Amino acid sequence: MRVVLILAGLSAATSAFAAECRQDRAIYGDRDGGYELTFEPTGSNAAATSHHFKLKVLSSGTVLDGIVMPGDPARSNGMVMYNCPEGDVTGEEIAACTVWEGVIYALNGAGDAADLPDESATAAAGVLLSGFGPSLRYSKLWDEGKASAVPWDLLKLKGCAA
Repeated sequence: MRVVLILAGLSAATSAFAAECRQDRAIYGDRDGGYELTFEPTGSNAAATSHHFKLKVLSSGTVLDGIVMPGDPARSNGMVMYNCPEGDVTGEEIAACTVWEGVIYALNGAGDAADLPDESATAAAGVLLSGFGPSLRYSKLWDEGKASAVPWDLLKLKGCAA
């Protein structure tokens, strides 16, 4: 009985925590504790991207840049990049520094998938970067030793930036 009460309390605390955190401040982690994804404000309503995030490889401290762009049909299309050049760059240069590209799904507490909430909306309980683990495994980060554990594609809400 005591275990049931503790689990119920944790579930309620997680739900209350998620309700207090905006998507642009949400922090997610993978189940093995090797990766952390932190959303941040885009800084402009006129931005071509709907969300920005950093994805950190905790074992090496390597930080990847991520963006989300709305798609047609409506999808949260994401990209994770490493060491991209700044300024006026070519498509080839962007392709060379892209670690992963795909749809990012927001998951609610029941596991239902949807597009990412708006930046100012309540943070999703989890995010799914479909195919991220295999993409990272076959990227230059792996070859350079900056990542050595394949993450799961699912990251769960674990905190909220101040």
